[in-house]
Amino acid sequence: MKPSMSESKKKGGDPASVDPKLLEILVCPLTKTVLEYDAKRQELISRAASLAYPIRDGIPIMLPDEARKLDD
Repeated sequence: MKPSMSESKKKGGDPASVDPKLLEILVCPLTKTVLEYDAKRQELISRAASLAYPIRDGIPIMLPDEARKLDD
């Protein structure tokens, strides 16, 4: 039997990975638009708000004050 995602994290799975189901339901808190996941930078990108929300230890930080402004 294959271990669940939470079990694999307990056994040393990648703590920085984000649950794909969570990514499907998250939206930008300012614009309520879809976010793009940047796995390399560990950020969620809101093109509408021109912000990149950080992901720390696998947890998206959805606070506009913590977001990085996108360079145009």
